[in-house]
Amino acid sequence: MGRPLSPLGAAVRGAVAGAIGTAAMDLIWYRRYRVGGGDQSLLEWEFASGVTWDSASAPAQVGRRLAEGFLQRPLPDQAAPRVNDAVHWGTGLMWGAAYGIVVGSRPAPRIAYGAVFGPIVCLTSYAVLPLAKLYKPIWQYDAKALAKDFSAHLAFGLGTSASFAALAALARSPSSAGTSPSDPGRPARPAGPATAARRPCRSEML
Repeated sequence: MGRPLSPLGAAVRGAVAGAIGTAAMDLIWYRRYRVGGGDQSLLEWEFASGVTWDSASAPAQVGRRLAEGFLQRPLPDQAAPRVNDAVHWGTGLMWGAAYGIVVGSRPAPRIAYGAVFGPIVCLTSYAVLPLAKLYKPIWQYDAKALAKDFSAHLAFGLGTSASFAALAALARSPSSAGTSPSDPGRPARPAGPATAARRPCRSEML
């Protein structure tokens, strides 16, 4: 099985996996944007070119409120794209780190966990953001809108779980296990007859 992941190692690998899961989800949203007639390039769309506070996403509005509360001044429209990006990607990394800490303690992380993880992330948004008046209650959205949101978050969950499973397997592989103290580059091996400890003779004890 290999060595277990430390909590820090699991969190770091989870954050990396969360970034990959976020990218997978964004590709789905971008594909839908283009099918719907959008003409921005992937990078323009991804980094929220032209976004203002009136059109920024709900998570970005959370970031705006936190920043304005801390700075005690309103943020200009020019800050909207950067806050949008920071909150969007930061949220993905934090969810990924949390996933890593929880799943990293298991002997073998499974990709199938993502089928549960993604919807949990989605449902959390519908539970928290209405409290801030940034989302409507979930029952006020139609089935088509909910299906799009849940399917995109399913891609996030599966992308995160698949990436984390690969990173965890790499970290736990026998080739990355302990090494000999005298030779860090060579795996340690049990002592054989030629290297077994022997009782010193009298002359060696002087």
